[in-house]
Amino acid sequence: MLANTLLRTTSRRIISASSRSATQRTASTSVTQTLKKKGEDARRAVLPLMAVATVGSLGLMTLRKEETTQCIAPTDSAAQAVEEKFATYWPRNIMILFGPPGAGKGTHGPKIENMLGIPQLSTGDMLRAAVAAKTEVGLKAAAVMKAGGLVSDDIVIGIIRDRIREPDCKFGFILDGFPRTLVQAQELDKMLAEEGACVTKVVELQVPDEVLEERICGRWIHKKSGRSYHVKYAPPKSMKKDGKGNPIPESMTDDETGEALMQRPDDTSSALVKRLQGYHGETVPILEHYKPHGIVSEVNANQSMDGVWGEVLVSLKRGGN
Repeated sequence: MLANTLLRTTSRRIISASSRSATQRTASTSVTQTLKKKGEDARRAVLPLMAVATVGSLGLMTLRKEETTQCIAPTDSAAQAVEEKFATYWPRNIMILFGPPGAGKGTHGPKIENMLGIPQLSTGDMLRAAVAAKTEVGLKAAAVMKAGGLVSDDIVIGIIRDRIREPDCKFGFILDGFPRTLVQAQELDKMLAEEGACVTKVVELQVPDEVLEERICGRWIHKKSGRSYHVKYAPPKSMKKDGKGNPIPESMTDDETGEALMQRPDDTSSALVKRLQGYHGETVPILEHYKPHGIVSEVNANQSMDGVWGEVLVSLKRGGN
């Protein structure tokens, strides 16, 4: 009888345990199915984000790889590839440097050239180079000058077009002395548009007319080298003055060669008046032409050289108008 009691008790415990196990399995299955459903819903919601993140990560990895490759690549070919990419896809830095005679274009232009690594192009230099090289437009210019005529805008534009296609201009260039009139500016814009480019910055050095007279009339030049001196601001070491405080011409010699200095025929008070009239009458409208494009910067050039250069640097930055 004791054996039967033990058997019944054991059977009930086994049945109870089995029942609990089944219940647990059912509950577990239900929870698992619920979690699985929620997991699938969550995965469906997260998948687009994962895709974006994956693409972004791959792009970032690619960018990191490119950046690393560009930074550590020791070969000239890699550096050249980077240069070509910027030359092809980055806007060319095409500047026009304006200012009346004596404003400081000859001082600050080369500094901009050296800092940005783009050439400063003078129409006079380009014209002489084209004539010497006997290019098609150079020959046309030579024929006009030989006949005593003035070189037309079309010829000058052609000379500029040929020059800016040279390798040193692929990142940009600085125009000095052109355009001088609104018509020339419009022709320049048209030519640049055909090249897929445009003027990106116009910098005007501003100096009051009365200050310019002192600057211009005191200027002396070494013709061979182009070195410039000024009786007040940068006198040659050899300069001597007469009883009225004026420099003695015979004493004005170049510091490096000892050769005689000269004054330009148009560096006089009377000539300056005409030059300034021409500048204000013809050149200033060009500034008005470019101002709507938001690319014109005005620099106060009637201050110390360091002060002028500081303003020039600000004007060269993007949005530095």
